[in-house]
Amino acid sequence: MPELIRPTARLHSSWLAAREEWGLDAHMDGAGLGSDDDVESPGGFAAWVERLHGYADRTVPVEQGRVHATYWWIAEDDTYLGAIDLRHHLNAFLLDAGGHIGYSVRPSERRRGLAGWALESVLHEARVMGMDRVLLTCDPDNSASVRTIERGGGVLEDVRETLIGPKCRYWIDL
Repeated sequence: MPELIRPTARLHSSWLAAREEWGLDAHMDGAGLGSDDDVESPGGFAAWVERLHGYADRTVPVEQGRVHATYWWIAEDDTYLGAIDLRHHLNAFLLDAGGHIGYSVRPSERRRGLAGWALESVLHEARVMGMDRVLLTCDPDNSASVRTIERGGGVLEDVRETLIGPKCRYWIDL
């Protein structure tokens, strides 16, 4: 059975294998990976995992351009299957293009319903945090994400051109 877990350095080799499936230059939504993060070395990976944990602590300021967020990994046994994050609030960029929740599932594990299951779990966490609605975005040609978001209760607000290309913007009332 898959589960949502806190990011952990224990899954380093499985995470690297998943990244290989996406391709080294691919963006992994919901993972919190920055272009300058060292995830190759065990020490660099462990430091990145600790930074992900720190982003959830609202008492600690985050770097310019970031917002507080909670990160989870979708895992089964010792296998990394994907990631999902809940951003605690939106800055201008996230309101336009990124949303409150980002997620991705490694290519070899798609079509199992993992994204929808993870989204449902994180919507519960958003309710617990006191949010009354959340924004999710996806590329217009990503039919799998469109279906996942709509099944999760997403109502399309608009499709707009953003700094990172066209995005469908969906709101989910909690």
